Amino acid sequence: MNKNDPQGITPWDIIVAGALLTRLPLPKAPKSAFETQAKSVWAFPLIGVLVAALSSLAGMGVIAFGGSNMIAAGIMLGVAMITTGAMHEDGLADCADGFWGGFDPARRLEIMKDSQIGTYGVLALIVVIGLRWLALSTVIASGFLGVFAAAALSRGIMPMMMAMIPHARDHGLSHHVGRPAQTAAVVAFCIASGISFLCLGFGAIPAILITILVAFVMARLAKVKIIGQTGDVLGATQVLAETAILIYLIA
Repeated sequence: MNKNDPQGITPWDIIVAGALLTRLPLPKAPKSAFETQAKSVWAFPLIGVLVAALSSLAGMGVIAFGGSNMIAAGIMLGVAMITTGAMHEDGLADCADGFWGGFDPARRLEIMKDSQIGTYGVLALIVVIGLRWLALSTVIASGFLGVFAAAALSRGIMPMMMAMIPHARDHGLSHHVGRPAQTAAVVAFCIASGISFLCLGFGAIPAILITILVAFVMARLAKVKIIGQTGDVLGATQVLAETAILIYLIA
């Protein structure tokens, strides 16, 4: 089976997707499941729900013991970052450094691969995490369903970018996973959209449109700056989309 083959969907895809997007101790999947990683992208929104559930439980616990929404939101962000290994935040920082720290695609990719963080990366993390924290603290005052919608949609758009934009380099995580079939990517976004409707009702429509807009802007930027996408671009898109959705929910 080709690793881009959308057929043969199995429960192992959820385990593979979880291994790609989190640092959670998961059941051991057969080696063959990891040979077709690209088809597991349909499960990305479900992993978003899992991350949201863990962070929301932490936030509910803080509030139950008398903590403020602001403290609960901070704990929730911390739990989410620990759960995912902060890989999406790392992608945001790398994109900020590379896109604006280099003058040609090759140099930008070189900067993005560097493990050291630069000024652009630090500032991007401060601004985006700050906005996320503030927005999250306001959203949870009305409940936690918005957290689930934002987590699912922001991960459901990643497969669409993987399928539609070529790789910027011939190595790295995104290249290793491969380009999924458009069918798998569409299924992922449909699942994410369905989850958002369950959580937000018709309020999901603007959230979906915002997610598509963020992905479109990031896709255009990536094509201009590095002529393709990488795992860092996907991670940055997830963080920015989630932040934008949370801001919409309080707007």
